Amino acid sequence: MQLFGLVLALVGFLSATTANAQFGFFDQMFGNQQQQQQQHHQQQNVRSDSSWYQAQYEGAHCSNYLCPGTLSCVSFPHHCPCAWETVEDKAELGDGIAVCASKGGYNVGETARKIELARKGLL
Repeated sequence: MQLFGLVLALVGFLSATTANAQFGFFDQMFGNQQQQQQQHHQQQNVRSDSSWYQAQYEGAHCSNYLCPGTLSCVSFPHHCPCAWETVEDKAELGDGIAVCASKGGYNVGETARKIELARKGLL
């Protein structure tokens, strides 16, 4: 009878340990996942002030003109590339001034055409 009680106590202990290990595993797994998501979310956030950008600008080395929007080093300000060339077109307005604007449609040069119409007051 003592052997039966000992076996029963051992089975109970092993069951409790196994259950704790299982739930501990899930807690650790899901807890870790939540912690990783929080860390990932924290890594994506950037400061809301301009000090980070200013530090990048001041730390950039350029012997000619440093484009403020892309931090590209070019010979002249109107040579600055657009920051998002896949969705923006650059249009030169004259006197060394260039602007980047959202692409105007499916036709090549449509952005420049619309900017020119706007300059003439026709758009």
